[in-house]
Amino acid sequence: MAGQKNTSDIIEAYLRQLLEEAQVIEIKRADLANQFDVVPSQINYVIKTRFTASKGFDVESKRGGGGYIKIVKYQYSARHEFLTALYQKVPANLSSKAAHDIVQLLFDEKVLTEREGNLLLLVITDGAISPFTRGIMMKSIINRLDRDDEI
Repeated sequence: MAGQKNTSDIIEAYLRQLLEEAQVIEIKRADLANQFDVVPSQINYVIKTRFTASKGFDVESKRGGGGYIKIVKYQYSARHEFLTALYQKVPANLSSKAAHDIVQLLFDEKVLTEREGNLLLLVITDGAISPFTRGIMMKSIINRLDRDDEI
């Protein structure tokens, strides 16, 4: 029938409902599989495909007898648009000078404190870091700064 939800959709909807009530949920994979009468691998599939970082979720998984899944829904910062635009402009190979400029901009926009900026500069402009690695690091930093929770 058209419009009928499959089991993965139902599991996703259930988890999203829990996340509306609490920003962080912890569930036992086996309990959830029993609740929906599916194999645990289907729970893994739903988590892996529908609760990704790019969709605003952080997932921590522990396998084994006491295995659980912890899902955290990101809350984005008030500067989300600025940080998203900045992220998109970071080149794959980021020079030390460009990294310095980005950190200065983050400080000027009051995204970083002076102390945080200076500490970040020590790491991100280090000559031992390749431009490619520096670009990856800067993108990770910007992504993390865009979340509204405390570090």
